[in-house]
Amino acid sequence: PRAIIQEFTGELIMNGRKTNGFTLIELMIVLAVISILAYIATSNYGQNLIKSKRTDGKTALLTTAATLEKCKAAYGVYNNASCSVDDGDDVDSPEQLYSVAVTTTATTFTLVANPTAGESQANDAKCTTLRLNHLGQQTATGSDPDSCW
Repeated sequence: PRAIIQEFTGELIMNGRKTNGFTLIELMIVLAVISILAYIATSNYGQNLIKSKRTDGKTALLTTAATLEKCKAAYGVYNNASCSVDDGDDVDSPEQLYSVAVTTTATTFTLVANPTAGESQANDAKCTTLRLNHLGQQTATGSDPDSCW
């Protein structure tokens, strides 16, 4: 009966005395588990934040491409002097995390989104640059370019 009461109440009886609470070892194990979980959570959060901010570069590329397509529809070429985006221009992304370098000819364009120096995206090793061309091909450079788009 005493063992049943002890198991039910969660009390520990040592040397005839009742003790409640945790031992130092139990507390250290709990702190170690919490530390490991916190480390995993913060590292995943940082990577997910960088990944989500790639949208700024993609938005800048797609918006600039749409502008160039409108130019071609209106003037028949991508590099007409009346176009709002021209060869050699640098276009800032909406949140200014990327700068899009524009290269155009009469029949082609290539857009390269480079992270702005000093901003969080400069630390994105998986996707160093994002690229888009007149054929709609989306490519990237970095350690994991397949995951960029």
